[in-house]
Amino acid sequence: MEILTLGNDLLRQKAEPVKPITAEFVKIAEAMIETMHQSKGIGLAGPQIGLMKRIFVIHIEGDIPRVFINPSIVATSQETVKQEEGCLSLPGIWADVVRPESVKIQAWNEKGRPFTMETDGILARVILHEYDHLEGTLFIDRIPESRRNKVLAKFEKQQQVPARD
Repeated sequence: MEILTLGNDLLRQKAEPVKPITAEFVKIAEAMIETMHQSKGIGLAGPQIGLMKRIFVIHIEGDIPRVFINPSIVATSQETVKQEEGCLSLPGIWADVVRPESVKIQAWNEKGRPFTMETDGILARVILHEYDHLEGTLFIDRIPESRRNKVLAKFEKQQQVPARD
């Protein structure tokens, strides 16, 4: 699977619900997890691979790979935390992002089974980051405009430098 990068219009579109959740999504989820691992990421959403469906996968160190289909955020904490984030769709770009400290989410797994999860820390941050992708939002949209302009200039400069083997 190819990961789309900033500039691709699909990253700014809202993903559609998965209806129905079929056996095909077991294969899609497995391929997404494999792509995420190969890219050394900890999360990957459907729109990042051109799949405009409400699905994302995450795998943080010390946890199992997780699949979220048709997720909805039920609640977030009032307490927030600022932490550095990056994104496979903006390779080499990092910025501090303020997000809720904890989240409660409902979704279905790749087998079509519903679940609810309450979590905090890095797992909550990754869930919120990937959920944003389903809404057409990138992490750079959550940073101050002056910082965003610097980050975008850096990204554009990186894209103009020829890759070296």
